[in-house]
Amino acid sequence: MPPPLPSNEASLQPSGANVMQGQGNETRKSPVLPYSKDTTVAVQAGGSKRQNKQNLDYVLRTGLAGGLAGCAAKTIVGPLDRVKILFQASNPQFAKYTGSWFGVVTAMRDINRQSGLRGLFRGHSATLLRIFPYASIKFLAYEQFRAVVIPTPAHETPLRRLVSGAAAGVTSVFITYPLEVIRVRLAFETKHEARSSLSGICRQIYREQQQQQPSSRISTASGTAVPVLPTTTTMPRTGLVNFYRGFSPTLAGMLPYAGMSFLTHDTAGDWLRRPALAPYTTIANPKNTSSAPPILRYWAELIAGGFAGLVSQTASYPLEVIRRRMQVGGAVGDGHRWGMAETAATVWRERGWRGFFVGLGIGYFKVVPMAAVSFYVYERGKVVLGV
Repeated sequence: MPPPLPSNEASLQPSGANVMQGQGNETRKSPVLPYSKDTTVAVQAGGSKRQNKQNLDYVLRTGLAGGLAGCAAKTIVGPLDRVKILFQASNPQFAKYTGSWFGVVTAMRDINRQSGLRGLFRGHSATLLRIFPYASIKFLAYEQFRAVVIPTPAHETPLRRLVSGAAAGVTSVFITYPLEVIRVRLAFETKHEARSSLSGICRQIYREQQQQQPSSRISTASGTAVPVLPTTTTMPRTGLVNFYRGFSPTLAGMLPYAGMSFLTHDTAGDWLRRPALAPYTTIANPKNTSSAPPILRYWAELIAGGFAGLVSQTASYPLEVIRRRMQVGGAVGDGHRWGMAETAATVWRERGWRGFFVGLGIGYFKVVPMAAVSFYVYERGKVVLGV
């Protein structure tokens, strides 16, 4: 039998862990101790070691786990994501299907009949191209911001969790936003005969120009029409700025979305790890991981992630609708570049307050399983990778 653990290491056993003492099979439960998601002490033979979250190895492992989590989650809800974009952006061909769950099924059936299974995953390659770096940066940035904002368990507060999540979301979306614009434009296309390639969509977005207001004309006494220029003129904008179309509402929407997502997930995890529930909702931590909180069982982790998706989607959905309309602005109408306020006014004028929640039912049906799978794969990925 190995020698008993020193007192300082025994105190680090996870809540509910069995500690062997003396002879025979007699066991006792270690006392339930407070824990923090940021606890970085790992028990090793012969002593203890503090894990450095700024270490390159830790950053790469958390980034890999986050990227795989994002890809798995997006693949599961790919067809629903396509339909939701068509509804949000008021695609004329699918506007008749909005407003009911049966319309979602009918829209998916029509897409499958016209374009097959590949049509339901239209733009999915661009989705994966974007989501891996996006989710990777989001999760690793959250771990890094947590380490700074919540350096010790005494600093663990809902506000600090919210700030850490919001900062991680803003960081990831700023870096990967151009890929999101490309993905939305690919998903918005429905014409079977005129499908654009990925490179074609990029060229189209790059070359789109803001339409100038036409000049008016007045007649002089001699009957000659004289053009009158607008009081203020702006040169048409083109180039890389087009790939950040709709970024303002994205940035505004990401603050509540990412912040509430991480806050809700961590808070739900705390509830599920309470002493009264822990025997049913948690499992023992593997030896290759330094995570102090007991690992949630698969169904408990899915519940925590799904609840996080429900709350975050509700908080940010109106801004998401505005963002989608701005992103496809160059693909419909006269190419006029809409601002955030103008887009919101148009949505209100067309459908009233309900216009800001068009497709929310699909959003729930999509985001809840997506968030559940994302957090589950991420947490399990960290266990497998030993972080």
